[in-house]
Amino acid sequence: MSSETKINCIITGAGGFVGQALASALLEDPLLSKLTLTDMFEPNPPKSKGESKVEVRCLKADLTSLETCQSLFTSDLNLVYILHGIMSGAAEANFELGLKVNLDSTRQILDILRQTNPGVKVIYPSSLAVYGPPATPTTKVTELNTPVPGSSYGAQKHICETLLDDYSRRGYLDGRTCRLPTVTVRPGKPTGAASSFASGIFREPLNGEKAILPVSKDLEIWICSPRTVVKNLIKAKDIPKEKFRGTRIVNIPGITVTIKEMLDTLKAVGGNEALNLVEEKRDEATEKIVLSWPTRLDISRAKELGFAEDRPLEQTLQEYIEDYGAKSK
Repeated sequence: MSSETKINCIITGAGGFVGQALASALLEDPLLSKLTLTDMFEPNPPKSKGESKVEVRCLKADLTSLETCQSLFTSDLNLVYILHGIMSGAAEANFELGLKVNLDSTRQILDILRQTNPGVKVIYPSSLAVYGPPATPTTKVTELNTPVPGSSYGAQKHICETLLDDYSRRGYLDGRTCRLPTVTVRPGKPTGAASSFASGIFREPLNGEKAILPVSKDLEIWICSPRTVVKNLIKAKDIPKEKFRGTRIVNIPGITVTIKEMLDTLKAVGGNEALNLVEEKRDEATEKIVLSWPTRLDISRAKELGFAEDRPLEQTLQEYIEDYGAKSK
């Protein structure tokens, strides 16, 4: 995409908080002329910091429908973000639905794009769930490690990554796969993700509500702030394709923390009043999925490509309070 090319963008799964934050950030790009947001329900219009001249459409859309996808993914698009999906815990609980939404609809979209709009830029947020557990707890996982997913969600994501890499190799599409850490703190209601607790143990207590901790305090997790994730999803569109040299897959920067460190941060920001609202209630199914994820990822490729590193957890929590109005002590 040249510096003069006007951007016509579509974001799927745009009703979620990442989609909403991404859409708002894209409005600041002076080259953006059209923006379409889709989800299972009609997404809210993105918030703009000032007056925006961007043509915005917010549409309810069933992306498992061929006819719907054919009407949405047209030849005038030059930027596509594929954010829709059934999250990890929900995909594990409902295998058929996970296949239908995470795999079948994504391949359908990619195939329509390669036929109607060859070479279109496609940003695909994937997940560290593709990897499976590392050889040792301290092993740093790179993009060249062989994925051995420990969940159906991870397997479905890995298949889509492979398709997008191959379509890019063949010149059908210009794909960029961002393997995201667990994004925390997410605003809104709990999701079907196995990692939903990683936001819930902050979000609910800071709003005076109880939260359930379904995993051990000793468990480690690879996380990233919402601001950093959005910044890096924006960055992904601006990297010249020649810089990827081989695979289009990139481990997006994050930090490793223990659940205990997360609770200590909650106490530092929200006090004992917030901390006491967290109830430990182990759930083996959730813990099994989370334990299948690596906790230390090599981000040297991401840094070489210019992606932003993440910030300390306490700063992330303070930013969440600033952005979404949660309480602090």
